[in-house]
Amino acid sequence: MKYKNNIIFAIAKSLLNTLITLGQMIIKIWNHKKGRIGLILVVMISLIAIFAPFLAPYDPYDVLQRGARGVGPSTEYFLGTTSYGQDIFSMLIYGARVSMSICIITAILISFTGAIIGIAAGYLGKLPDAIIMRVVDVMLVIPTLPITIVLTNLFGKSYAMLIFIFTLFGWAGLSRVVRSQVLTIKNTNYVKSAELFGGGKWYVMTKHILPGVSNQLIMNTAMTAAGVMIAEAGLSFLGLGNTEFISWGKMLAEAQSSGAFLLGYWWWIIAPGIGIFASVSAFMLIGFSLEEIFNPRMKSSNSQYKVLKTLSGTYIKELFEQMEAADNVGGIENE
Repeated sequence: MKYKNNIIFAIAKSLLNTLITLGQMIIKIWNHKKGRIGLILVVMISLIAIFAPFLAPYDPYDVLQRGARGVGPSTEYFLGTTSYGQDIFSMLIYGARVSMSICIITAILISFTGAIIGIAAGYLGKLPDAIIMRVVDVMLVIPTLPITIVLTNLFGKSYAMLIFIFTLFGWAGLSRVVRSQVLTIKNTNYVKSAELFGGGKWYVMTKHILPGVSNQLIMNTAMTAAGVMIAEAGLSFLGLGNTEFISWGKMLAEAQSSGAFLLGYWWWIIAPGIGIFASVSAFMLIGFSLEEIFNPRMKSSNSQYKVLKTLSGTYIKELFEQMEAADNVGGIENE
């Protein structure tokens, strides 16, 4: 009984620490200009997805709730209707559920898988490292699109299969990055101290190595979510998505197959495109803000900052000042 209580206490403490860390991270993102915009967009889209049945004026899955076909935006249909009479505004709201769920779940799974494998490769070293890295090399060169087509045709075009495929081929790049960080972290004093005091490999990897690479994992999760959003839309556009549920990619696929481009139903094309663009931009802004938060030098050393300084003449002025200072030092040394 006491052993079970200790396990429950350890799990509760771990969850509490995770929530505290997540809260601190959200505060940091909120205090960042780019991150605040991205965070607001993600929260808004997530709330729209959660409360879709209350926000959508029609149920796009109900064949009885169909209106006039191919009607443009109006007071009755905010974003018009499809050639089947479905309200596009309602489809856009319900599509947020599927698209956001897929990108967030997949991003978390990719980050978790890449972290575990990368930490194991970097910390265990020798034979495990060699084997894992060879597997990573193979995974990085496998053409994902042909394999995706084969797997979806064999096992069905469900969203669970898409998440599995995205995770299967998405962890390799992150694991290599994590491994390179672990090779440095494992030689630090606090890790060596934990090993000297009898800390096991699993204990060291989870308690000391994992927190050291957590920043990279959080940033990767945000950036991966944006990539998965585009990938899901692309696969659905190619007809590899689930036909039972509405997603933004499926909306574009139906628009293309129904001849919306030829019929001039521009509202059918723009609506899901705006949804995808807003979601991808939100996740990218959060990723960029996290990159600048974790590495403050990125904020003042990126190419965009240098271009702006060059246009204002400040960068050129600083460059000449540095050259003059170097000449003065050289002249003093010669004297």
